[in-house]
Amino acid sequence: MAQARICAVGAGRMGRGIAHVFAYAGFEVALLDAKPRTSEEFARFRGEALAEIEGSLATLAELGLFETAAIDRIVARIRVLPRSDAATAVDGAAVVFEGVPEIKEAKAGAFALIDPYLAPEAIVASTTSTFLVDELIGFVSRPARFLNAHWLNPAYLVPLVEVSPSGRTDEAVIQALEKLLTDVGKVPVRLKASPGYIVPRVQMLAMNEAARLVEEGVASAEDVDKALLYGLGFRFAVLGLLEFIDWGGNDILYYASRYMTDATGESRFAAPSIVDRNMHAGRNGLKDGVGFFDYRERDLEAYRKSRLAGFLDQLRLAGLARPPA
Repeated sequence: MAQARICAVGAGRMGRGIAHVFAYAGFEVALLDAKPRTSEEFARFRGEALAEIEGSLATLAELGLFETAAIDRIVARIRVLPRSDAATAVDGAAVVFEGVPEIKEAKAGAFALIDPYLAPEAIVASTTSTFLVDELIGFVSRPARFLNAHWLNPAYLVPLVEVSPSGRTDEAVIQALEKLLTDVGKVPVRLKASPGYIVPRVQMLAMNEAARLVEEGVASAEDVDKALLYGLGFRFAVLGLLEFIDWGGNDILYYASRYMTDATGESRFAAPSIVDRNMHAGRNGLKDGVGFFDYRERDLEAYRKSRLAGFLDQLRLAGLARPPA
């Protein structure tokens, strides 16, 4: 798939980010504007889209990611096409990413626009953060080649892409998309169709709780964010959430959850049953050798050192690593 052409349907923020990623990786990209516009409106829109992508590239070059001289070469790989050129945009594309606004009618319209021109072997992926794959699958004529691929903004920077197939998606299609994403520097994770996916679901709970802290007068917005940047963010830039449960001990989470539920009277702090089961089965993480992950065959000393090295990297990045007095 290294020589494949990519098409992004919808030339807004997500489409532009995807075009940036693939053009940077050496792919030819067709960025299809899904909205009807006059020729004058489209010419202006096309200029704005390319200018935004070029601006993002220029910022990354200025920050030292690559040489500025490469910008023109990267942007030249992107063609921004009007809705009337849907056949040209989609023709020969190995993968088509749909990224129109999160309105079901808009999604239906986008798929209707491109479906007649898709190559039989083309993979079609919606980037939706709202609709599950099974809610959209009726809009495509080849369900075995359709799935969701949820990118996080800014798409050209955040590595994660959440890949959510339906029960009808061909396994070879899933693997091909995962490989393509990996090849362009992304980190795909696979999940079942579930509201909120992984990151938005966890992120929503964290953001709401941070807002409640301010609402309740527990701390100022500045101090809440400082705590999250230098505490929560510091830890979870190195350890995954489930890994952190194992690191500190599932039993700690079990008792802390019971305390918070009793102290606040709020059921949202109650631990899920898997935490209770792990607690009583002696699966409390590193100290038991098994938790959410199995550590029994690991070199635990090397593992701990690698994670501590990651924490030190974060400390240096924050400008807080200091020599001894």
